[in-house]
Formats: sequence, C-alpha cells, structure tokens
Amino acid sequence: MAESIFTKIIKREIPADIVFEDDDIIAINDINPQAPVHILIIPKKEIATLNDLNENDANLIGKIILVAKNLANQKGIAEDGYRLLVNCNKNAGQTVFHIHFHLLGGRVFGWPPG
Repeated sequence: MAESIFTKIIKREIPADIVFEDDDIIAINDINPQAPVHILIIPKKEIATLNDLNENDANLIGKIILVAKNLANQKGIAEDGYRLLVNCNKNAGQTVFHIHFHLLGGRVFGWPPG
C-alpha cells in the first residue's frame, strides 16, 4: 500500500499548517475547509479505515476525541457547537485511507450532512 498524504505530512515530506502535535497525533488545518474551522486530526499510526481498528487502538481513539475537544475550546467553537466527523470507506466519502477526524465549526450545520 502506498503511503498516504498524511504519512508524508507526518514525515515532513509535504508541508502542512500544523495546529497540534504530540507523539501519537498530528492535527492540521484542512486545505479545502468546509467551515471557518476545519481541522483534520490524524493518528500517526497508519490505520486505513475505522474497520481496521482493534482493541489496542481504543486509547488512541479516545485521545483523538480529547484533542478535538481541546482544539474546539482553543478555536472558540466549543460553546456554540462543532461537528466531529470520520468517514469510513469510499461510499461514505473517505478519500485518504489513513483514518482522520474532521473537526468542523464556526457555522450552523444542517442534518443530514452533505
């Protein structure tokens, strides 16, 4: 399997606007934002889809959600509300097969999305 664009960003082979990083996670501003705040939260561990998660990944996924909460607070969108979205496989809109969570906020969202 070829390296994803996210792996290349993690390795610093491709530039990105990084808003958070630690040993397990990197978060970047989306280059094609769908809201005033649109951050991609990406585990550094390569996992293609949600279907590829296992019990050993539970702490990592929990940490991603806490990073999303903290970024929402930092960006001033926590009070009014935000959306945390992950797509799984192509029919759901996944185009990069390295799991990532979209943190979106700063505008009103309808339901259903899309």
